[in-house]
Amino acid sequence: MIDFQTRLAAVCAARGRLCVGVDPHGATLAGWGLDDDLGGLERFSRGLVAALADQVAVFKPQSGFFEAYGPRGLDVLARVLGDIAAAGAVSILDVKRGDIGSTMAAYARAYLSDGAELAADAITVSPYLGFGSLTPAVELAAQTGRGVFVLARTSNPEGAQVQDALAGGISVAQSIVDQAATANTKLGAGVVHLVLGATHAELGVDLAGFDGWVLAPGIGAQGGRMSDLARLFGAAVERVLPSASREVAAAGPDQQALRQRTAELVVQGAGLS
Repeated sequence: MIDFQTRLAAVCAARGRLCVGVDPHGATLAGWGLDDDLGGLERFSRGLVAALADQVAVFKPQSGFFEAYGPRGLDVLARVLGDIAAAGAVSILDVKRGDIGSTMAAYARAYLSDGAELAADAITVSPYLGFGSLTPAVELAAQTGRGVFVLARTSNPEGAQVQDALAGGISVAQSIVDQAATANTKLGAGVVHLVLGATHAELGVDLAGFDGWVLAPGIGAQGGRMSDLARLFGAAVERVLPSASREVAAAGPDQQALRQRTAELVVQGAGLS
């Protein structure tokens, strides 16, 4: 079994490190001339993946937009995840799950177990019930060759209330970074990764002891810029996945325009190595 970090590194070496978010919210569907219904949901989401299938290393579907349509929306999500896998890309399912005990184990089974209908290569998880609450997800990801991306310092300004708070003389966000590093040392594989927003003026955490990957959302519409990533992440920039959603989708539905905008972002990302 090839572990998640090895697969991710290989596809990024071939296609660049850009992560394209699949966020089918109403305004985006309207921009594509689609109705805000199941048909629009599927045409946008699968159309975006199809247009960029051979060009993008990582796709990040936002689960909430699919969940809003109930079981049939989740059926669409399952097909989108299948499309991403068929394209040879990596899927990070943005679910931000976080709970304790058997409930966290159930979430992990839903997304990280072999054969699960909504299985992804990795998921986003929230550590704010305590980092240890993520253990079922971390352990199952290690067993199945998948990954978890732990929210540390997110792109939204409201996150600072918790993430920048000090506990024991260090920020909560830094504590999460340190615990993620410890978890990877214990597992002996790159299972645990981080979410650090690309929208901050300063990163606010020290990544010197962390050897996993970093998902950096917020490029484009949220104000994050590719040109700021080297300054923000320093030596770790080679393991950063800059994530753009509306910035890419706004170029659609024309496939050539989508590919052109994506190519521009990939080139910008390549210049950060």
